[in-house]
Amino acid sequence: MCCFFTSLLLLGPRAAILVWWLINPIRWQLAFTNFIWGFLGFIFLPWTTLMYVLVFPGGIVGFDWVWLGLGVLTDIGTHVGGGYTNRHRIPGVSSTPEPVAKTPPPAAPAAPVAPAAPAAPEEPTPEEPTTEE
Repeated sequence: MCCFFTSLLLLGPRAAILVWWLINPIRWQLAFTNFIWGFLGFIFLPWTTLMYVLVFPGGIVGFDWVWLGLGVLTDIGTHVGGGYTNRHRIPGVSSTPEPVAKTPPPAAPAAPVAPAAPAAPEEPTPEEPTTEE
C-alpha cells in the first residue's frame, strides 16, 4: 500500500487526487461543499488541494496551517520552477547572463607573410681616403 501511494505522488498530485477521490468520495464532499472548488484546486493548486483534504476532517487549527502553507509553497515552486527551467524557450530571453564589462573583440589575425628572398651578401664599401694635414 505504501508503494501505491508513493507511485501516485511520483506520477503527480493530480493522479493522487483522482485516485483518492475515486476511493474516498465522502471525504472530498466534506472538504468541498461545491464541486467547483475541488475542480479549481485540481487544475491550479493540486498540492494545496491534497493538503486541504488531508487536514480538513478535524478542522483546520494549529499545525494544520503549516501543512497548508507547505502545499502552497510546493505549488508555487512547481509553477516557478517550470518557468525558470524553460526560460530559453521564450523569445528574447537569454539563458546566459550578459557580462557586466564588455571586452573588445579579438584583433583579426594578420595575413600570412611569404618568406623573404635570401638577402644578397653585402659588398664591402670602399673606405674614403683620409687626408692628414
